[in-house]
Amino acid sequence: MKPKFSTLIILTFICVVILTPFALSSLYLPMLRDNYFKWYQLLQGELYKQITGYLSLAFVLFEMVLTARKRSRGWMIKLTIPGSMQLWRSLHIFLGVALLGTTLIHTIGATGKNFNSIFLWVFFGVTLSALVGVVAETGVLESPRKYFGWVPAKDGIGSMLPGISKGPLIRNLRSIWLSTHIFLVSVFFVMLGFHIFIAYYYQ
Repeated sequence: MKPKFSTLIILTFICVVILTPFALSSLYLPMLRDNYFKWYQLLQGELYKQITGYLSLAFVLFEMVLTARKRSRGWMIKLTIPGSMQLWRSLHIFLGVALLGTTLIHTIGATGKNFNSIFLWVFFGVTLSALVGVVAETGVLESPRKYFGWVPAKDGIGSMLPGISKGPLIRNLRSIWLSTHIFLVSVFFVMLGFHIFIAYYYQ
């Protein structure tokens, strides 16, 4: 079943909690390095990075399967996986938040430099563009209101008429957030390939 608006709000707060260490990493990472250097070395070591990196990659691959399951209806070769479309969409949302968590574990909140920094911000854009879009759509869908906003009447000065209805509003919202999400996902996968190559090339 599709997550309710209240569930999506909870997921949004979870994302805020997960993202908070990235904003504060410049404060706590030097403290961790100075006071708990062995732990810092472990968390920055190759073994830890490889294990958590493969964990994150597994989530990414699973997300790719879910995306293929949703989009394969128009393909020549359709991907058949048991379960309803609504179930896979819900899993896609929850796994996206989980992937954000594994990214925090992998990076320990460090935002990186140069390429890795841009790569991380692109990933944030991928996650947040989808979450904000789904939250907005679900909020409109579950709202008791039939129309949103007001527009001036054509034949009256100062009078107002009900604005856009749910269906057109949701389609307009989706045309914005979904196209942004798909673009960022495309950039993310290209950068992911470079990230993996760089990680092993300079190992």
